[in-house]
Amino acid sequence: MTPHDFLADEFQGHRPHLKAVAYRMLGSLTEAEDAVQEAWLRLARSDAGDIDNLGGWLTTVVGRVCLDMLRARKSRREESLEERLPDPVVSLGDAADPEQEVLLADSVGLALLVVLESLTPAERLAFVLHDMFGLPFEQIAPIVDRTPVAAKKLASRARLRVRGATPNPDPDLADQRRVVDAFLAAARGGDLAALVSVLDPGVLLRADGGMLAGGLKVLGGVAAVAGQLATFQRMATSATTRPALVNGLAGLVNTIDDELISVMSFTISDGRIATIDILSDPDRLARLDLSRLEP
Repeated sequence: MTPHDFLADEFQGHRPHLKAVAYRMLGSLTEAEDAVQEAWLRLARSDAGDIDNLGGWLTTVVGRVCLDMLRARKSRREESLEERLPDPVVSLGDAADPEQEVLLADSVGLALLVVLESLTPAERLAFVLHDMFGLPFEQIAPIVDRTPVAAKKLASRARLRVRGATPNPDPDLADQRRVVDAFLAAARGGDLAALVSVLDPGVLLRADGGMLAGGLKVLGGVAAVAGQLATFQRMATSATTRPALVNGLAGLVNTIDDELISVMSFTISDGRIATIDILSDPDRLARLDLSRLEP
């Protein structure tokens, strides 16, 4: 085995962790892959013999790459994830594959990723690397050009914004699934009372149909969300609906004639639906590869 091959093998061992870091930083599976690939290119150009802790070095590099990508988004004023849903990680059935389990450790739901997008790039990096991956502030500080104390303050500010901004999902997946099944039954039957009974008073609906459909639409409250019953009924009666895990939570995958038309994620809290996230953007759905996933 050549030194290059050995280094490539070592990098592959770290790839799942690096992609998990990048996904939390960027909320985009495609951009996360780009960030990980850039880390490999930088490693291949470096003197690997001088690297004492390869995992830490790679995590730092991915953090820097992601920080640059987030800042580029802001400077170009391009569409942020506040105007679109993050990319979902989907498994058909109720079990994620090993790579997805690494990607979704700590239950990084779509709702949390939406909140993370509201942070500044530096706050997001400090929060993700410290609170989600346990990196010390001494290692985070050089990435954001701050002192360790200042980096700690960045994470603290981020933590205050994240805390309470998203509902805590009920931990039992079977309980989540029963509530989603009740939602689906109410939708199929056009039963308004049954639908209202499974909605939390503060329920939030986010629906992303892509730019041609007007981008992200957000509705809040039982009246507004239950008012979409006719839309839910059309989906439930015209599409083939399959249970799925979406970012580790109970969800639905909807197809018509084997064509993916939407992915739905539900946050179930205290036995009721607290958030519904629906991705129906054809361009982004086309990039989701569900063919390898077993029901």
